[in-house]
Amino acid sequence: MSNSSSITQFLLLAFADTRELQLLHFGLFLGIYLAALLGNGLIIAAIACDHHLHAPMYFFLLNLSLLDLGCISTTLPKSMANSLWDTRAISYLGCAAQVFLFVLFISAEYFLLTVMAYDRYIAICKPLHYGTLLGSRACVHMAAAAWGSGILTALLHTANTFSIALCQGNALDQFFCEIPQILKLACSDPDYLREVAVIVVSVFVDLWCFVFIVLSYVQIFRAVLRISSEQGRLKAFSTCLPHLAVVSLFLSTAIFAYLKPPSISSPSLNLLVAVLYSVLPPAVNPLIYSVRNQELKDAIRKVISQTHFKQR
Repeated sequence: MSNSSSITQFLLLAFADTRELQLLHFGLFLGIYLAALLGNGLIIAAIACDHHLHAPMYFFLLNLSLLDLGCISTTLPKSMANSLWDTRAISYLGCAAQVFLFVLFISAEYFLLTVMAYDRYIAICKPLHYGTLLGSRACVHMAAAAWGSGILTALLHTANTFSIALCQGNALDQFFCEIPQILKLACSDPDYLREVAVIVVSVFVDLWCFVFIVLSYVQIFRAVLRISSEQGRLKAFSTCLPHLAVVSLFLSTAIFAYLKPPSISSPSLNLLVAVLYSVLPPAVNPLIYSVRNQELKDAIRKVISQTHFKQR
């Protein structure tokens, strides 16, 4: 009987068996990855360089873009490399690092989205107190709390998962190291249940964040509908709808990934759903935030034009 101490590598789920489809997968993921790098990189550069965007909402958006870059960079490059070199292997330490970083970025992003809901609530429901409640120091503390919570969550899950004895082989039914897939290799129920207990606690914390976001938006919509001017209502909605769209995309794909009925579960569906919640949000979030935000679009154009001018 083997256990985790004798496992030196894991085998990830391949997207395709034929060489042509492997190269197609590599090209598709490369395009998505470059789009995510470009979109999030432009947002980070625009917010950092344009003093007009040195406001709490954009400070949190900058952190969101950093987390999106970290999340997609944790899973896609290894998957692309495996397709390019026709292999499925990832080292034991590489798998542990991937679990730690993925949980860190996903958890911190969810906590940050909760903070961003609070930011929109204060901006619309209590605008006279906005400068007091969301000063620069408060914003830094809230962003640091989101990152710190992500690190703590990642440490707990990674330490628990990789202290479990594994004796069901080393093949994972996913294109990256995902905790539920690793737990399927556990030898005994007590080891398995220890990490399940940590997951249950995390679910309760996530549920509290979800309730906070929902209640914030109930108050926001009530306040917006009381605005007499149609232009004022549209302006208020334009600052909230991108965040609401990002939260909806993030939660709907993640909830379906982890709470879908076992009866409809299959390796191909698990693969598709994992792509939806781990790859799609980081790639489309920059588009969601910039499509209706004229200030951000102007700042991005300025960054692009300055880069083009320097190259000339």
